[in-house]
Amino acid sequence: MLPIAGPPIENATITVDGGRIVSVQPGVLPGAQTSTVPCVVLPALVNAHTHLELSYLRGRIHRARSFTEWVKPVLAVRRTAPDPDEVTKAAAAAITEAVNTGTGLFGDVSNSLGSVPALRWSQRPARVFHELLGFNVEDPDARVAEARARIDAEARISKSEELRFSLAPHAPYSVSPALFHAIRRDATAHGDPTTVHLAESAEEVQLLADGTGPWRELLETLGVWTDAWKPPACSPVQYLYRAGFIDELTLVVHGVQMSSDDMRDLRAMCNAVVACPRSNAFVGAGSPPLAAFYDAGLPVAFGTDSLASVDDLNLFSELAEARRLAPNVPARRLLESATLTGAWALGFDRDYGTIEPGKRAALISVRLPAWVKDVEEYLVSGIQPADIEWVFPNA
Repeated sequence: MLPIAGPPIENATITVDGGRIVSVQPGVLPGAQTSTVPCVVLPALVNAHTHLELSYLRGRIHRARSFTEWVKPVLAVRRTAPDPDEVTKAAAAAITEAVNTGTGLFGDVSNSLGSVPALRWSQRPARVFHELLGFNVEDPDARVAEARARIDAEARISKSEELRFSLAPHAPYSVSPALFHAIRRDATAHGDPTTVHLAESAEEVQLLADGTGPWRELLETLGVWTDAWKPPACSPVQYLYRAGFIDELTLVVHGVQMSSDDMRDLRAMCNAVVACPRSNAFVGAGSPPLAAFYDAGLPVAFGTDSLASVDDLNLFSELAEARRLAPNVPARRLLESATLTGAWALGFDRDYGTIEPGKRAALISVRLPAWVKDVEEYLVSGIQPADIEWVFPNA
């Protein structure tokens, strides 16, 4: 057993009552139900950043050489106004797939809230970030107030502490300074985590450095560029730090283009950095400096991003890519990132992320081949759905 809160325990007994863990003890107690095959039990994984409402784009968007090259077809397809039923059905299928690969908690980013019915149907816990865009918004406070009213209404319909809602800005190239400020005021007032795509691509860095490049051209093409926006001549991290947006409530997603100075500053400011390495490669953004994140002392969580930029939502595949990029980071730290850190970043750590008394019995087991000696290292090598089971499916 990997409790995450402590070292591995061989031959452990977990006692559960009412869907919550009562005790964790070494050894096999008399009368305990035991596994019939060698396996390791660990907390359900946490996908801290995905876009379930984009699941209908699976297979329709191709791998790109640059980020803006990937963005253009996504925008083109989304402008066709997809059938809401199609969006919901695809999101539901994606959730089922993710659950079957061991994910038990989601950090879902949604522009339309089209994924919410699917999450409600799944009865899986999630933090839904209602994402706002607006590079040139006339009344940002009204925009935020309207969005807050929408998520408050969704929360009343859901009537569940397991489905929580926050507001979030998209990114520095798609959100005006005034809208960033309005969203920050809302997050602070409600005590909610928020999230932002940051330092994802070289094109983003160029736009903030001097106001030129592919993002400037695309914003002009879309008709949303405004000369009132002035390039801050600094890194994306410094831009949002100076704007007062990044604080202990902020999940920073991607960070591919972060410098060591950015990481040092973030360590004292943000909630966590959410890495999505497979998506970063797919969209042509590069690879996140994962080892440097850990060396800088940043809390690191993992996300898959959407099915428009990855082949599947198997978080174990994300861990395998993380292991490839950061071969010297201990497997135990990677697993902690995919469980406890993700749960903490989303505000669910009281119930999820470790195997401890009082927490929900959201536990998965992974079949172990006889040759495995280092269980933690095996779990970051890439685990397939056929080898994963839920210990208490209804917990």
